[in-house]
Amino acid sequence: MNLIGLIVNPIAGLGGRVGLKGSDGLAIQHKAIELGGLPKAGDRATQALRVLLAHASKLELLTYPTSMGAEAARQAGINPRVIGSTKQDQTSAEDTVRAAGEMKENKVGLILFAGGDGTARDIYNAIGMSVPALGIPAGVKIHSAVFATTPPRAGELAAGFLQGKADLGQAEVMDLDEDAFRGGQVSPRLYGYLKIPYLQHYLQSFKAPSPLGESAVLEAIAEEVAERIRPGWLYIFGPGSTTHAVAAHLGLDKTLLGVDAVLDGKIVAADASESDLLQLLSTSHPAEIVVTPIGGQGCIFGRGNQPISPEVIKRIGRTHIHVISTPEKIRGFRGRPLWVDTGEPRVDKMLSGYFPVITGYKERVMYKVVA
Repeated sequence: MNLIGLIVNPIAGLGGRVGLKGSDGLAIQHKAIELGGLPKAGDRATQALRVLLAHASKLELLTYPTSMGAEAARQAGINPRVIGSTKQDQTSAEDTVRAAGEMKENKVGLILFAGGDGTARDIYNAIGMSVPALGIPAGVKIHSAVFATTPPRAGELAAGFLQGKADLGQAEVMDLDEDAFRGGQVSPRLYGYLKIPYLQHYLQSFKAPSPLGESAVLEAIAEEVAERIRPGWLYIFGPGSTTHAVAAHLGLDKTLLGVDAVLDGKIVAADASESDLLQLLSTSHPAEIVVTPIGGQGCIFGRGNQPISPEVIKRIGRTHIHVISTPEKIRGFRGRPLWVDTGEPRVDKMLSGYFPVITGYKERVMYKVVA
């Protein structure tokens, strides 16, 4: 019988769609709830478990009570063995550390955890590299390389590991200072390594910084974007140094790490939330989205730009999405496809296929996007 541990950080990703760039700390969690933020980690854990259940036989799941795992397991059709105890309405990093430690003592063969970089840090603090672990992506900021690209991929990779089809490797646990991140400063720190199951194309890479010295290329991309901008249209710019540089060329004081909306040469929503964007889209203005892939990872929706939610994407439509990237960033993917993880499978499927990526003035490459 294969024994697997499951740990869900129920507040992971809470601040994403409301534009808070993270969910660390009680104050931020309360603010996210006040702004309409909804917990998604349990649902994403359920997605992974449903795939795992279809692939793996003779499986026993060990988890913590209620929102830390038991609810997600039962939703997936699994009757878990529940250990430990938590407060129903409030969990903490200490709960995650304790749960991981108890699963290690119970000799699980793999720990699946749903959360973000902070959760990965807690797992690392509890078990180091003593037990294989794998992240189900559910956070706002995910720079660590210990996560599968999507929840279903996490389930497939876990099944492959249990069936002896995946090797073991080690991957980086990274995290950011969220307060500095909200202030526009990105300073990732390496905290350690986790032992993870490995199959190519199932895991995300750690985020690579954008190289310096690309101003001429960014100017060319900006010129191409500028020619596409039409009066009366709403333009939603995703986060990142590439979109920031393009917006600056257009005379816009865009936030570096937020989602901003522009209409007729003016920013009408800075650091916008999903509700801000949906309110703007309820007007009669047609709209387009401008996003850039995350360097090193290749994600275009679902990491750091959650305000551009599935509902926002559906209202705007696939043909009104512009992906921009410097050629150097594209080369850094080494032929790996770009990918999406919006949280809604139908939207991910709609976005899959080939996208024209703007790489310069009158220059585009067709690049594959997968879910």
